[in-house]
Amino acid sequence: MKIRRLPVDTGISGWNAILPAPDAPDELSDHITADWLVIGGGFAGLAAVRRLSILHPDARIVLLEAKRIGEGPAGRNTGFMIDLPHHLTSEGYGGQMERDRKDAAANRAAIDFTAQMATEFGLSKEAFDRPGKINAAASDHGHAHNLEYAQHLTNMNEPHEMLDAAQMHQITGTSYYQSGLVTPGAGLVQPALFVRSMAKGLRSNRVSLYENAPVIRLQRDRDWTAQTPNGSVTAPKVILGVNGHANSFGHFRGRLMHIHLYGSMTRALTPDEIKTLGGDRRWGLTPADPMGSTVRRISGTGGDRIIVRNRFSYDPSMQISEGKLARMACDHDKGFAARFPMLKGVEMEYRWGGRLCLSRNGAPALGEVDEGLYSACCQNGLGVAKGTLHGMLMADLASGVGSDLLDQVLDQPLPSRLPPEPFATLGARAVLRWGEYKAGREI
Repeated sequence: MKIRRLPVDTGISGWNAILPAPDAPDELSDHITADWLVIGGGFAGLAAVRRLSILHPDARIVLLEAKRIGEGPAGRNTGFMIDLPHHLTSEGYGGQMERDRKDAAANRAAIDFTAQMATEFGLSKEAFDRPGKINAAASDHGHAHNLEYAQHLTNMNEPHEMLDAAQMHQITGTSYYQSGLVTPGAGLVQPALFVRSMAKGLRSNRVSLYENAPVIRLQRDRDWTAQTPNGSVTAPKVILGVNGHANSFGHFRGRLMHIHLYGSMTRALTPDEIKTLGGDRRWGLTPADPMGSTVRRISGTGGDRIIVRNRFSYDPSMQISEGKLARMACDHDKGFAARFPMLKGVEMEYRWGGRLCLSRNGAPALGEVDEGLYSACCQNGLGVAKGTLHGMLMADLASGVGSDLLDQVLDQPLPSRLPPEPFATLGARAVLRWGEYKAGREI
């Protein structure tokens, strides 16, 4: 099959830009053979490679990444590895009790798998940590969401803590928030640093990672052959870790919704600005309303900075213009100014859009989609946790390794079909705009 679209990412991700320049990439320039081929160098692809290397220590494993690792959607993520229910399409994240319990257990298996990798590869706490996160409420509407979600967590017997406005001010340095809901199990990653560090740790004499190697054709004779502009790889089994680009490979067409989220990162704060702001040097806030603003403060490589992420757009083409990015960035500036008036004059240094993939029914795009071809796609807005989970489990499925967790994750329906165009686009955009309007001050 000829691949219909190649990845297009708009704007410069601050997460990647603040890191030292990477080493020169390994680029594919010949035809090679392998025992396993993984396509996509994000969370799913890297987790699949890691799991395959454990299950088949003597196997030849090849990963192909269309760009440099850290430049694509994984390096544009906001970096929350969330363990608890976090359904972006719901009013307040929670869903059905039994499903949410199973979902939390699956997400924690992915976080534990990541923690083991982080330990083995010597990742810093800046790259991966497990400090938990805070659902931040900036309005009565958001506070009501927090209270409702807290009750849902109580019913699930999950630990959590409510923070008042004074406690939120002490942590963040801003008086913008009315309340916070702390959940202790989430991980936080510097997403570009994380995937670049994982790629470095995985490389060996049996594992090869080729960058700047977009797959432009994938065909099967006896084995699968993936063609890139300058070379090709033949392997009997292939795992796709390409999220929404599963459509570009001919799978799950008419079932996946292609969404962009938008992020901005400030320049490094000066010592005086750090003192003026106060609060903790590192924290992560998800919005009490799913359509609100995610905010993080980081300290480490690249200095002290604040990241704001808000606004959604529905983009079936899987790409956006610079003009759309600029329009969305205006709301980042408004949200930042409202939250941090004491930092007047602090400008955004980097702005970017990042692709994610949703399905109408919240189901992933998983399984053996053709003989020897496995999909670990459609993470429904939880790219770090679900991408890792799906990558490791598709490696198990392809290897014939069963488990209760694999059975649980596979016991989900296919992503449901979307309405025909133009109704899908009109409906999705209307739902997003209405959701953002209701979020109000949470944006």
